[in-house]
Amino acid sequence: MSTDLNRRALALSYLTVGYNVLEGLVSVLAGAWAGSIALVGFGLDSFVESLSGMVMIWRFRPHATLSPADVERRERRAVKLVGLTFFLLAAYVLYESAEKLWHQEAPDPTLLGIAIALFSLLAMPLLYYLKATTGRQLGSRSLMADSRQTLACAFLSAALLIGLGANYLFGFWQADPAIGLVIGAVLVKEGLEAWRQGKLCTCGAVACGSRDEA
Repeated sequence: MSTDLNRRALALSYLTVGYNVLEGLVSVLAGAWAGSIALVGFGLDSFVESLSGMVMIWRFRPHATLSPADVERRERRAVKLVGLTFFLLAAYVLYESAEKLWHQEAPDPTLLGIAIALFSLLAMPLLYYLKATTGRQLGSRSLMADSRQTLACAFLSAALLIGLGANYLFGFWQADPAIGLVIGAVLVKEGLEAWRQGKLCTCGAVACGSRDEA
């Protein structure tokens, strides 16, 4: 059973990297074509998100020859590396949001960008659920941390959708960077929790396994 769960975790990690790299490329190209800073930023964020998936691939590659102590050390390092990706993502989101507000850089209206954000908003919660469930069954702090970053990506998709939608429909471009500041603060909080190896469960949403106490 544990082997099957490990394989599922690895498959989900490969899916995360593949999806985010593809989403990043499409978003950056679409943003450059439309002249949308918000959409280009969203694409770059997808590349940062793929770092977390790469960490998970490293974490869940076959390790039958490793001792339990080696596995635990790998788990601890993976949790901290996931925390670092949270900080990278938070720094980017906060900087871009503040800069757009300061310089009053409005994202250009783009239906393609809205479609990208909507698709991501539908896909990311499902991927989050699969990762969180697998992480809970494995007792893996790092996979649960990674699932929270996937959920953060869904929030970013919602922010992009609201921002581009408000700009497209009402010309209210300030919605996107304002929501970005809130999301950036949440990402900093999640990164601190992962780095300190604190409990990643909040509001009873995920039941922490015994390894969270290690």
